[in-house]
Amino acid sequence: MKVGVIGVGSMGQNHARVLADLGELAAVADPDAKAGGAVANRHSVSYFPDYKALLKDRVDAVTICVPTNLHYAVAMDAIAAGKHVLVEKPICGTVRDAQRLVKAAREAGLILGAGHVERHNPVVESAKRYLEAGTWGDLITAGARRVSNFPERIRDVGVIMDLAIHDIDVLRYLVGKRVSSVFAVGGRQKHEAFEDHATILLSFANGVHGYVEANWLTPMKVRRLSLTCLRNFVELDYTAQSMTISSSSLGPLDPANLYQLPLDFDIRHVNLRKEEPLKRELKDFLRAVTDGKDPLVTGEDAVETLRVVEAAIESQRSGKVTALP
Repeated sequence: MKVGVIGVGSMGQNHARVLADLGELAAVADPDAKAGGAVANRHSVSYFPDYKALLKDRVDAVTICVPTNLHYAVAMDAIAAGKHVLVEKPICGTVRDAQRLVKAAREAGLILGAGHVERHNPVVESAKRYLEAGTWGDLITAGARRVSNFPERIRDVGVIMDLAIHDIDVLRYLVGKRVSSVFAVGGRQKHEAFEDHATILLSFANGVHGYVEANWLTPMKVRRLSLTCLRNFVELDYTAQSMTISSSSLGPLDPANLYQLPLDFDIRHVNLRKEEPLKRELKDFLRAVTDGKDPLVTGEDAVETLRVVEAAIESQRSGKVTALP
C-alpha cells in the first residue's frame, strides 16, 4: 500500500516515521518546502508543496496532520480523490463538518479513521478487556489527569480540544455508553485566545460519572487515569503503560483505636509490553483499508467524542450544565 502524509509538523513527522518503518510511506506534502523536503529526504519519498498534487499521485490512502481548521477541507478533497483517510484528532473543528465528512466517506465507500491515539495504548486495551469481563466489578467513576507545560505547536484550539479530548474519548470507550450531560470549569492563565486549564465532569447514560483535568500550566507531564470499581481501584499510567490494581479488606476493628486500622492490602503492579500507540493506530488503519472493515476509531465514533468536547467548551464558557440529546 502507498500512503501519503499531509502536513509534517510535529505529529506529521511521527506519522511519516512510523509509516516509513512499516514500509508504507510513499509521499509527504507540506507548504513549507524546508520542512517537507527534509522529511521526504529523510525517508527517500516524494515531496509535494501542494497536497492536491499528492492526491493526484498514486497513493491509496493519506493521513492528515494539518491544523484543525484545515481538517475538513483537506479530508474532503482526499475523499473526492478516492483516497482512504485517517484524520488526526479532532476529526474536524465542528460536529457539523465532521458529520458531513463521515457522510461523504460512507457514500464513497472509503475508510475514514480518526487519530485518537490513546485508544491504541496497551493499557487502555487491557482495561477495556478487564472491564468487559467484569474482573474488577462494575465501574463507578473514572478520573483522568492530563497536564503539562504549554506546547508551542498549538495555536488554533484550547486545552479541551487539544488535551482533554483524549481522555473524553477514552472514557467514552471504556464506559461504553453515551454521555448525557457535561459540566466544565476552567479559564485562561497564559493563553490569550483559548482556555488553558479545565476540569470536566461527565455523566453517562448508565449512571457512571467521569472527570477530566487538563491544563497547559503544570511543570510536570502527567498522563494518568483512575478507575473506581466495585472490586478494585485501578490506576493506569498512559506513559509507562502500566497498571496498579488495588483492593483491601478490614479485619476486626477496635473502636478505641481508629488510627491503626486492621487493613489487609492486595496491590498488584502490572507492566505491559511497551508498544508505540501511534504505530498500533496506523497498523489498525492499514488493516481496515486492506480488509475493508472499520478501524478501531471510526468517523462516527469521532463525531460523538467531538460532540462531548463541544458541549464541554460551551459549558466552560457559560458556567452551566450542557445536556446532550
